[in-house]
Amino acid sequence: MSGGLLRALDNLKDQAKDAVWALSSCLCQQSAKVKINGRTFKINKVLGEGGFSFVYLAQDEHSGRQFALKKIRCPTGQEGVKEAMREVEAMRRFKHPNIIRILDSAVVQDPDGDGKIVYLFLPLYKRGNIQDAINANVVNGTHFPEQEMVRLFKGTCEAIRAMHTYRAPVGATLPKPGNGNAGSSSSSAAKQKQQQQHHSDDEDDDERFPQPEGDGEDGYSYGSASVPLMTRKRVEQGDTVFDGDEELGRIQEQAAHTGATELVPFAHRDLKPGNIMIADDGTPIVMDFGSTVKARVEITNRSQALVQQDIAAEQSTMAYRAPELYDVKTDTTLDEKVDIWSLGCTLFAMAYSHSPFENTQITEQGGSIAMAVLNAQYKHPANSAYSQGFKELVDSMLKVDPKERPDIHKVIEMTDRVLQSLA
Repeated sequence: MSGGLLRALDNLKDQAKDAVWALSSCLCQQSAKVKINGRTFKINKVLGEGGFSFVYLAQDEHSGRQFALKKIRCPTGQEGVKEAMREVEAMRRFKHPNIIRILDSAVVQDPDGDGKIVYLFLPLYKRGNIQDAINANVVNGTHFPEQEMVRLFKGTCEAIRAMHTYRAPVGATLPKPGNGNAGSSSSSAAKQKQQQQHHSDDEDDDERFPQPEGDGEDGYSYGSASVPLMTRKRVEQGDTVFDGDEELGRIQEQAAHTGATELVPFAHRDLKPGNIMIADDGTPIVMDFGSTVKARVEITNRSQALVQQDIAAEQSTMAYRAPELYDVKTDTTLDEKVDIWSLGCTLFAMAYSHSPFENTQITEQGGSIAMAVLNAQYKHPANSAYSQGFKELVDSMLKVDPKERPDIHKVIEMTDRVLQSLA
């Protein structure tokens, strides 16, 4: 049996476990509970699911605060944890008002298997995501007012610009979770012992999880306000403790002192309405960074091309996936323009309630999403109520050749022009 099929079966088994957990808590009229790092959380309901992950509405029994608790199963153990921790790294790397903040994270042993579970504590956005708003429009027979829709889109673009223009400290190598301590075990034994002691102290620290008073950014307090969370957070992985956030804080501090940085663009690679939350004040918040990678990937042979196709097939939603990820060419470089395509699909979906490549006309004619994408086969509805400037903005992003698509700066410039025309 192939590895892919085994992973799929494991995934179905894990989803069934979580579904039974959620259903049993509803039938018993009593919330399920989970204990993490000495704190007990009530799991009130499932907010969403996908792949190996579930997102729950969770409440800290101690403080009464509510969170979106993302649970990522890692049946492959440390390798899976490394993949999950990439999402943690991404959320800590990009500091922007339109990018979700991670509140805390933990890695625990899966009580029902040999693997591990990664928990991410995220802010709860009661208004849901843009896909929820789209679904409500379908049910109610309504649509986004153009100005509101374009405003939400611009905020989303601002988040993507922060990723596409990310600057890393020159010469700095960000730590990789799960890769063990550098150097020999004898030379690092003392440091590891000291780190494990610190972790033990953290487990007994009542301030580790968010407290009711919040902080200056309407977030949560994690203990002493004078010490940033990222310099204190440690994640236990196997027999070692990963001090990634402390190292990241040191690198950032060094960069701020020297001012030496280099452009290292990142691509989200799974932009879609379901990955854009809406804050209480209407601010769009980009989330779900499990597919995020350094944007520029040089493809020099067929083997590399197939690897990138497989990754995209696993991590990027079909109806929002750029054509160059469906058919990766050799002697080319994938880059951040994959997100521009996804932005075009997202804006189209906000206007017309579905991706441009996911509609009944394509399926009824026996076509496939892949072929529609590869040929940019889509149309604006004939009865569209939106402006010509809006349509041109969408069309500019949905070019099969990534070189013909605007970069994120140009997209924001065009978006501003549409907003000005609507004022």
